[in-house]
Amino acid sequence: MYDIIIIGAGPAGLTSAIYARRAMKKVLVLEKLSYGGQIINTLSIENYPASPNISGFDFATRLYNQAKDLGAEVKFEEVLKIGDGDIKKVVTSKNTYEAKSIILATGSQNRKLGLENEDSFISKGISYCATCDGAFYKGKDVAVVGGGNTALEDALYLSDIVNTVYLIHRRDEFRGEEASVNKLKLKENVKFIFNSNVTKLIGKDKLEKAEITTNNGDKSTILIDGLFIAIGRIPFNDSFKDIVNIDQNGYIIATEDCHTNIPGIFVAGDVRSKEVRQLVTAASDGAIAATEAIKFINNE
Repeated sequence: MYDIIIIGAGPAGLTSAIYARRAMKKVLVLEKLSYGGQIINTLSIENYPASPNISGFDFATRLYNQAKDLGAEVKFEEVLKIGDGDIKKVVTSKNTYEAKSIILATGSQNRKLGLENEDSFISKGISYCATCDGAFYKGKDVAVVGGGNTALEDALYLSDIVNTVYLIHRRDEFRGEEASVNKLKLKENVKFIFNSNVTKLIGKDKLEKAEITTNNGDKSTILIDGLFIAIGRIPFNDSFKDIVNIDQNGYIIATEDCHTNIPGIFVAGDVRSKEVRQLVTAASDGAIAATEAIKFINNE
């Protein structure tokens, strides 16, 4: 029997494990893939307080080792389902575990364009986070793909940093807020490309060009140093979406103190329904969720 089972070994989950172990709780972290989550693929982290110029791999490894050194147990097993009740059950591909509380920290993944060499250009011209990586493209030409608020906000942010922003959208109007669209129209270095999709990525060691295909089938190529993809995210919630409440986009609904609708089940990180999804907010959620889980256990 564990005090807390944490599902997910990304920054939110591992931070939860650190806080829970410091409170001397018996902790199990379950992870399907590898520790670190998506941050492990980031070449350089620039926006985490007091840790500039650290690679995502080094950051994740330090976090993982810190949790392990404090006594957190980590097992690499896929969680298939969870059960509610006074004693929570977690069924994995290998075992069934019991705990007094659960923290869901499975994160989310960026929705990709689905192009054949997309993964090879990640951190080599392709980014899914303008606020994370925009500074690397100061004075250069970039493109943003998407039509929602995130794409518009990314384009606005980048327009103050880069030389030119191409904003590519598959429709003839944006889904995002009109106020943001109007601000972009005033930017001389923002160029709109409507009714079009990115259909090919071109480059050797890094991204150099993008092929654009209109809805009518006409093709053209733009020279760019960076491509920011903002077409949404996919939360990892298949194992528990029938247990906890989720919003229309699949994110787990929770209070600001990370409580779900089920007593004893908490959520942290990118899988939670919220506005800002950054490394620093994942760590914050992890600390809060663990603190609340500890209170829940102690008050039983």
